[in-house]
Amino acid sequence: MKQLLRRLLACASVLLLFAASGVLRAANRTIVTVASTVPGNGDLNPYGVAIVPTSVGKLQAGNILVSNFNNSANLQGTGTTIMDIAPNGTVSVFAKIDASTLPSPCPGGVGLTTALVVLRAGWVIVGSLPTTDGTSATAQAGCLLVLNSEGEVVSSIWGELINGPWDMTALDLGDKASLFVTNVLNGTVAANGNLVDEGTVIRIDLSVSTAAIPTIESITTIGSGFPERTDPAALVIGPTGVGLAGSGTLYVADSLNNRIAAIPNAGSRTTSAGPGTTVLSGEGLNDPLGLIVLGSNILTVNGNNGLLITLSTSGTVLGEGLLDTSGMPPGAGALFGLADAVAGLYFVDDATNTLNLLTRN
Repeated sequence: MKQLLRRLLACASVLLLFAASGVLRAANRTIVTVASTVPGNGDLNPYGVAIVPTSVGKLQAGNILVSNFNNSANLQGTGTTIMDIAPNGTVSVFAKIDASTLPSPCPGGVGLTTALVVLRAGWVIVGSLPTTDGTSATAQAGCLLVLNSEGEVVSSIWGELINGPWDMTALDLGDKASLFVTNVLNGTVAANGNLVDEGTVIRIDLSVSTAAIPTIESITTIGSGFPERTDPAALVIGPTGVGLAGSGTLYVADSLNNRIAAIPNAGSRTTSAGPGTTVLSGEGLNDPLGLIVLGSNILTVNGNNGLLITLSTSGTVLGEGLLDTSGMPPGAGALFGLADAVAGLYFVDDATNTLNLLTRN
């Protein structure tokens, strides 16, 4: 009964107020549909969201990039487009990626995931977890695709430690950048739906400039042993959203355990922290997917009920509210990518194929 009451209150008030520190405070908020994320080729299921930090080439500061995971036939792991959406709702295609013309390997082809970042130097990096027919039986390792500011794929990051890149965040220091990437295909396809504790979080350290393609300095496994499995509806479930705090701790949405995990010293550690330490387990978490860190707080979205959950980095739940109202019941894995901006919180809803904004005022 207490949980039902909390849910009803959340629906009635729409959501909560974002303060500069990232705290959610009780107040009426408005959810605005910014734009459809469906391009001319019909790609569906928007997953990744990233705000452009600087204007360079086709990239305009403040615009929002969105990656699509499905093609027009709604087959998972086959989406090939990255959309460019201005805050006023103007939409264009930033990139349409052809798997047959990639300049370097991406095992299995192209199926763009939630893993999407834009570096200040103008490089866009997006994850690919491809299938040939939309089923987990044909899923392959994929890669991270590196695009220039004109939307052209110029290289890929692939190999033994990259196996189903599912989500990603970045520490961008200008001439250096660290990518923190979750992987969900280690042993999952072979397990045929059974649970395996082989999900990983890796850190990819890059050397970056505006004039040359980013180069890899090192790749390190900093988290391991996360549960993962294939799923007929979601394709695969495993560690998803990642957010880096100013303290250097990386927070991970451990979807199958309904848990938020912490990996300390994520930017410098040279060994795996295993599945990390538990910040919060249960208490409103219900298949947490997308995740970001704002100040001393963590925001994550539930795949199973469409709620946005806000908690402190110490594990105290600060608030919850309904983001996805598209289904009955809401949720159904509709919420993935999140991005914070001056106007509020951008999020994608793959049930409606839209980019939305939870306003601050």
